[in-house]
Amino acid sequence: MFETTILLKPHDRWRPVRRFYSRWPGWLQRPLRHIWWDRITREDLIDELDRKLRFPGVPNIWTMPIRNRTDMLTTGIRTPVGLKIYGPDLTVVERIGAEVESSLRGVRGTRSLFAERTAGGYYLDFDLRREDLARYGLTVQDAQSVIQSAIGGESITTTVEGRERYSVNVRYAREMRDNLTALQRVLVPTPSGAQIPLAQIADIRMTTGPAMIRDENGLLAGYVYVDLAGRDVGSYVEEAKRIVAEKVSLPTGYSVQWSGQYENMLRVRERLKIVLPITIFLIFMLLYMNTKSAVKAGIVLLAVPFSVIGAVWLLYLLGYNVSIATWVGMIALMGLDAETGVFMLLFLDLSYHDAQRAGRMRTRENLREAIIHGAVKRIRPKMMTVTAAFMGLMPIMWSVGTGADMMKRVVAPMVGGLVTSFILELLVYPPIYEIWKWNSEMRRGAVGEA
Repeated sequence: MFETTILLKPHDRWRPVRRFYSRWPGWLQRPLRHIWWDRITREDLIDELDRKLRFPGVPNIWTMPIRNRTDMLTTGIRTPVGLKIYGPDLTVVERIGAEVESSLRGVRGTRSLFAERTAGGYYLDFDLRREDLARYGLTVQDAQSVIQSAIGGESITTTVEGRERYSVNVRYAREMRDNLTALQRVLVPTPSGAQIPLAQIADIRMTTGPAMIRDENGLLAGYVYVDLAGRDVGSYVEEAKRIVAEKVSLPTGYSVQWSGQYENMLRVRERLKIVLPITIFLIFMLLYMNTKSAVKAGIVLLAVPFSVIGAVWLLYLLGYNVSIATWVGMIALMGLDAETGVFMLLFLDLSYHDAQRAGRMRTRENLREAIIHGAVKRIRPKMMTVTAAFMGLMPIMWSVGTGADMMKRVVAPMVGGLVTSFILELLVYPPIYEIWKWNSEMRRGAVGEA
């Protein structure tokens, strides 16, 4: 594995790309450039680099440095999606990884794919013969000490050169340890003072074995790395799970686990199952404490589904996938909904009570007239509230600096939700308020008047 960090120039200096209007006259191109961004995007840049940087046996993984470190620390996987294979035999684990690699290559959204090769290392084994060791009065530790110091080397001191420090390591010269014949002649001192060659007490041979051993949850593990492009993690893993289940047969004692950002997504999903109900409950309790009415609190909470409509549609139009950032924006949107809903209900209540004190609240037509009056009075302050929120949020939607991708996904649900909540609160709140007031307070009196 090796890493290359690419430092990008400011976005306004990125290479321009040809658009469909590039051959039009200049006076027609200028206004369109404000609508269609005419510079290469980050995704286009990655796709172009991925096509031109191809090395045999080395897959490309495109990610952000800090994000890569975070993924490696939390899950051990360097890519957005990874597969962990557990089992007792590394050779079988490697075979399963190769089968998974071949089965996932055709899945839409796979940019690069690599299964770790764990069984390709070469080793030099010294098998000590205990009977021969005992014949010369040696122990296993005595023989291993000679092997370590003569072949591996032993640090005996440190030399000081001004402010520099260098350790001094002593071992056999290279020509006395660079082949099996020379290693067999390494001398081992015995308690009697004799020097015997290593071949008389050990068998030396070249063997193959795992180049790296991973151990998780008490089992040997192998990783399969998957880099994605143009697709969300959730739908990709669902399709990949189905394909792996169909094409890869797991022997008894072996299992697979999908990891990477998908593992974090599952963890956040389970946490949101607790956080979202608690958030809605707390908002309801605060509204109830403010209005002293469960019905009014419920009416205000109707702004939540109103705003979700716009939030979902804007995410769809922008091509954003549901992520942790978008859920953060949804939770923040609930607070804005409660604020605008309380204002709307306040103006309807004021108009209703003013008409009641003036003696004009006798029939359903009087109730409807009072509600329309309160809703019309609410248009200007609600417009001011939404406009102020837009003025603060829209610069984030147009930003291109560091962290802009994440912040856009936080703000997008709030922008889309404000639009639909503004419209639907003005259209839906008044009829609901009228039905509630008529059935709960005025129906008997109104029927009597009629």
